Amino acid sequence: AKLAMTPSHKLSGSVSGGCIEGAVFEEGMRVLENDVGCLLRYGVADEDAFEVVGLACGGSIEVFVEPLTVQLRDFWRAALESDCAAVTATVVAGPPELIGFKLLLSDGGTPQLNRIGEAYNAVTPHLLAAAQFALQNSRGSSVDLHLGGQTARAFVDVAAPAPQLIIVGGVHIAVTLCQLAKNMGYRVIVIDPRPAFGNAARFPGVDQLLSVYPKEALAGLSLSRSTAIVALTHDGKFDDPALQVALRSEAFYVGALGSAVTHKKRRVRLLALGLSEAQVDRLHAPIGLTIGARAPEEIALATMAQIIAARNGLDAR
Repeated sequence: AKLAMTPSHKLSGSVSGGCIEGAVFEEGMRVLENDVGCLLRYGVADEDAFEVVGLACGGSIEVFVEPLTVQLRDFWRAALESDCAAVTATVVAGPPELIGFKLLLSDGGTPQLNRIGEAYNAVTPHLLAAAQFALQNSRGSSVDLHLGGQTARAFVDVAAPAPQLIIVGGVHIAVTLCQLAKNMGYRVIVIDPRPAFGNAARFPGVDQLLSVYPKEALAGLSLSRSTAIVALTHDGKFDDPALQVALRSEAFYVGALGSAVTHKKRRVRLLALGLSEAQVDRLHAPIGLTIGARAPEEIALATMAQIIAARNGLDAR
């Protein structure tokens, strides 16, 4: 969650739905005056939660308040405009001279530091390693830093591009899957050269509809760590060439429709096409979580759930 204060001293965004924003605002004013970030801690017991702050239960929260510098603003703006993953690793606790020290890293970019000096040499490699790990896994975290005889803590904040779902085959399952993915914030691309299946009437909300053969379409698309690919035609002449490209890509999820028997035959074909055992092992097939799905809508739900699990780092097969 992020909360920003505008130049006119108005709040934008939210941290806790309104419970602590007032207190954060007051601290933010002091941060702006002193130009030094600070870590705030708020907590309330379960028995006092509703009466004190209107919450159903108690708990605690930490909020790091810092000024938005021109460097940080331009960094996040460039990441947004280029639609690339970006991360900041900020020291939020530890020796006073390190508080607020920040490393900025975009996917494929050169690390930037918000401060230069010998005092930061020891912590910089730790922040870089944490930032690189976060980019690889698209997940932020709080990281403990051990700096000789001192300890510190860094918060790693990741902004990843919107996830992308590429659907090969405009079949009935794809119609519902497209709707589910759009509701989850995915950018959806449907590929099908057959006019009866790959048409705008079936997919009115799709971001891109490609009426060409899958291998040709995938060759012209960016398949990144934010991409999921599903092959749903149940026809080897469409699915196999697509899977041949998909399983060699960085896509975080690749799935294919078909029974266990169908997949055994598919596996033999994919290996014959030159894919390695490890690459074929990446394939989620039969596709979707095991929930007893039979109807197209149920299979779409099982598939979307499996995609979400994979994106969250779970091997749900």
